[in-house]
Amino acid sequence: AGSFEASLFTRTCQSVTNCLCEVRAIELPNLACFRTVSTMEAAEEQVLQVEEAVQQDAQGGPLHITTLQAQGIAAADIKKLVEGGIHTVEALAFTSKRELVAIKGLSEAKVEKLQQAAWKIIPMGFTTATNVAEQRGEILQITTGCKELDSILEGGFETGSITEMYGEFRSGKTQLCHTLCVTCQLPIEMGGAEGKALYIDTEGTFRPQRLAQIAERYGLNVNDVLDNVAYARAHNTEHQTQLLVMAAAMMAEARFALVVVDSATALYRSEYNGRGELSVRQVHLGRFLRSLQKLAEEYGVAVVVTNQVVAANLDGGSMFAGPSVKPIGGNIMAHATTTRLWLKKGRGENRVVKIVASPSLPEREATFGIGPEGVCDAKD
Repeated sequence: AGSFEASLFTRTCQSVTNCLCEVRAIELPNLACFRTVSTMEAAEEQVLQVEEAVQQDAQGGPLHITTLQAQGIAAADIKKLVEGGIHTVEALAFTSKRELVAIKGLSEAKVEKLQQAAWKIIPMGFTTATNVAEQRGEILQITTGCKELDSILEGGFETGSITEMYGEFRSGKTQLCHTLCVTCQLPIEMGGAEGKALYIDTEGTFRPQRLAQIAERYGLNVNDVLDNVAYARAHNTEHQTQLLVMAAAMMAEARFALVVVDSATALYRSEYNGRGELSVRQVHLGRFLRSLQKLAEEYGVAVVVTNQVVAANLDGGSMFAGPSVKPIGGNIMAHATTTRLWLKKGRGENRVVKIVASPSLPEREATFGIGPEGVCDAKD
């Protein structure tokens, strides 16, 4: 893969250099000379953009959309993609034709050309389980700050997938989110992911002073930790979805390791009322969760969402059969998330977390504590 990107970069540099040489060889009037200088600057900027894209891929990150210039894609078309929220080659390859055609200035023929260029770089067919195992080996685990909880999660919250935490109020969901915003910045050998965090708050429970307290526990510079957490307050479901478009643009420019949405369903619960709006709510929620999954896959970030609960026996069933609460969102939420954790209140400052669903982890429980330093080992 490295030699392929290097050859793309070399060919682009050669073509741009040839253009520069031809431009410099022409003697033009003053106005034309001014235009020549502008052309030279634009060409040199193109080289820098492609070079940055190749370096980003060499570091294991997603390919920036400007890489397609080496495939003969015009800069004007790339600009339209960026304005439409497509910032990486992976995003272009994974997005449906219907969504791309909706971007202003892109026809069906143009979309087909763009996707063909992306598919030459991004593998879209079958592969072997061996290759999948190698790719899974690159996934990082972000520590929670509690050894017992890390143990049942086999290292912590994994990158590249969505983890849902649901439970009653005061069960520790937000405190765990705050702790992860700090631990994701730790070195890999300390259980971190060496990346920034992005926090979408729908309930107004984000507190930067908690981040400062947790940062002191790990000996990190408080100002650096706060600067590495991007925060946004979502005010409605449309705004909540639009923030993911902004998040994609930020992730294309810097290394992020964590995306937190606390909570993913609060605004949906208040804006859509009754069974008459249930179908519309679920469709909108499904699209939001799909956008989160795209971010996880394209940028390799750990996506953590919190969810509210309702009483499980509201439908008239026996109040003694099964759990007393269930997460809202129905099957849409259940299928969209990779790992589901149920948080419950414990004794004192302790909380109990249970793995409810996971493709690789068995059902089991762990107890953790909450203190000034964030999530920690359970206290006696």
